[in-house]
Amino acid sequence: MSWYRNTVWFVKGLREYTRGGYESAAKHFNPADVEVDVAGRSFLVTGANSGIGKATAKEIARRGGTVHLVCRNKERAEVAKEEIVTETGNQNIFLHIVDLSNPKEIWKFAEKFQNEHKLNVLINNAGCMVNNRELTEDGLEKNFATNTLGTYIMTTALVPLLEKAADARVRQQVVLTEQWAKAYRNIHFSVMHPGWADTPAVRSSMPDFYERMKNSLRTEAQGADTVLWLAVSAEATKLPSGLFFQDRQPVPTHLPLAYTHSPPEDEEKLMEVLEEFSQKFKSVSPGV
Repeated sequence: MSWYRNTVWFVKGLREYTRGGYESAAKHFNPADVEVDVAGRSFLVTGANSGIGKATAKEIARRGGTVHLVCRNKERAEVAKEEIVTETGNQNIFLHIVDLSNPKEIWKFAEKFQNEHKLNVLINNAGCMVNNRELTEDGLEKNFATNTLGTYIMTTALVPLLEKAADARVRQQVVLTEQWAKAYRNIHFSVMHPGWADTPAVRSSMPDFYERMKNSLRTEAQGADTVLWLAVSAEATKLPSGLFFQDRQPVPTHLPLAYTHSPPEDEEKLMEVLEEFSQKFKSVSPGV
């Protein structure tokens, strides 16, 4: 019975993550939530040269926001920036080249950014899905360096800037979101699942899955919808900080009967270890 229930929940969840799941949920969306003018507000989007990051940046630019694109590949990033400026007419698009798997680079970027810009919303979109074990030049496993440590450093380094802003918001991983929501009451933290979208990352990292599901995958814009809603909508901040969202609705962070909950002491230990790692790389970063 337990196996059957888990299978049912898996199939149901997979269906909800597809294009059909989005289209069903979208029937209940209020379009006015994202029909807003965000001129004068500053947004930083990591991994913004393609996929959901670029789609999010483009929609924010359409609404007049100042957008900082943080990307690793200079050539692709410049093409993305030009596309966003051309399609939206918004000239307030800035490009920053940063390798999110390199903690020293992140510290250096964040310290410079704080001295030159303001920030209202941080969108930690960048991530990688490296299938084979790969180490960075610092000896860190690349997925961990990019998806977890990089996100941790980017956020903690920019928290002082965010705390100066009105209606400051951040999104990133589930455990980090929950822990930071407790620690920083003046910043609204949230995390979301974009569903399965047709992005370069899915096509390159999950080719078999892509071939089976390509006709059912969400568009990049559909995958980015909840990111945009969390970033610009007044409705999002009426809900508590620290929640996990799917299709503009808070949802549980664990599937029923999945037994994936972690003890509070493990989550606290994670934060301690990340802080130790981050300070280690801060102390050796150039110019510090």
